[in-house]
Order: sequence, then C-alpha cells, then structure tokens
Amino acid sequence: MGGFERLRFSRRLRLRRRSEFERLFREGKRAGDGRLDLWALPNDLKHSRFGLVVGRRHGNAVRRNRIKRVLREAFRLARPQLPTGLDIACAPRVGAEIELQEAIGSLVRVTARLARVLAPD
Repeated sequence: MGGFERLRFSRRLRLRRRSEFERLFREGKRAGDGRLDLWALPNDLKHSRFGLVVGRRHGNAVRRNRIKRVLREAFRLARPQLPTGLDIACAPRVGAEIELQEAIGSLVRVTARLARVLAPD
C-alpha cells in the first residue's frame, strides 16, 4: 500500500446504508463541540468508517455539498490520528463555519473523547 492509497477515502471506509446510520444513532454514544456533533460505535473491523449527515437546514445543495467535501477531506487527512475500529457519523452544527483545519481538529478531539467513553473497562 503506497502513500497515496493510505490516504484514500475508499468505499470500505464509508457508512452508506440507512440501517448503519440508524444503529449508530440508536446504540452509539454522542459528543460534540461548537462545530460538529459525532456519534460513534465499535464496529469489529480493523479500520474506522465515516458517514455524514448534512440536512437541508444547512442551506442549498451547493452549500451542503461544500460542507460534505470539507468534512470528507478532514476525515481523510485526520485518519492516521483517529482511533480504529469505530463507526463514526458526523453532523455539522447549523450555522457553524466549517473550514478544513478546524474540522480536522474538531474531528480528532471529539472522536478521541468518544473512544475513551466507548473503551472497555
């Protein structure tokens, strides 16, 4: 696996099914900061998977798609710093400005907090 492959956001790293999101919201733990709300749940895999929830409250399709692009890139770049073996759903707070560096910082901090809560005793 070369350097480029290591940072790709491939299909195996994505949450895609409605049932996966529903299970995560129902059984997972939630935490957030001023920018992002995250839900996490252990997934029995050697890697973490990531999904986005960006509703119409965030604006028109152009604005929503920009937010999703920034958050996907933040996950892709932060992946080496994130705990493994988690399913993570991310929902930006309405009205929060989402810039790449701040999104990376929020993602790393909040995911680390969730990993501590979910860690077996």
